[in-house]
Amino acid sequence: MSGASSWRPTRPRLHDTLLAALAPVTACSVALGALTTWVSTGNAGSPPEISVTDGRVWLSFGDTPETSAYFRMTNSGGADDRLVRVTTTAVRGGTTLTGHRMVTENTATDQEIDSIAVPSGVTVAMAPGRFNVTLRADKGWEEGDLVPFTLHFEHEGAVDALAVVGPPSAGES
Repeated sequence: MSGASSWRPTRPRLHDTLLAALAPVTACSVALGALTTWVSTGNAGSPPEISVTDGRVWLSFGDTPETSAYFRMTNSGGADDRLVRVTTTAVRGGTTLTGHRMVTENTATDQEIDSIAVPSGVTVAMAPGRFNVTLRADKGWEEGDLVPFTLHFEHEGAVDALAVVGPPSAGES
């Protein structure tokens, strides 16, 4: 072998190689330890857990065919979710998720929205001036009647809830 040198492990070369490998091995070990702790505390992969309470439907009066329904949605799970639609068998026609939007300082409008975010660990309350479900009122409804609804969430799926029919001043928040 003329002019060619072969690589030989020397003490300095081995030392440098081990130092170069130490940083990624340490980083992986720390990450693995953190992930193990996260999983063992029950936080990894915890799905959303939605409960729906305080349902109310405003009693329409006069010849007004549309009314609003409101619910309180609590996500006690470990992941965010979204309300994507609301259905009911109690009325003809569909329902619409509606959001309140300020147009100018003194003017507001309600507009159809695609979904309502329900973050992990948070309670979202539908309320006038915020979010509601718009629907056609049944002319036979009376104060105190219960109306069945199904709230459909992106991850949690369908959650059944009842809403109490009452005047617009009842339960505003």
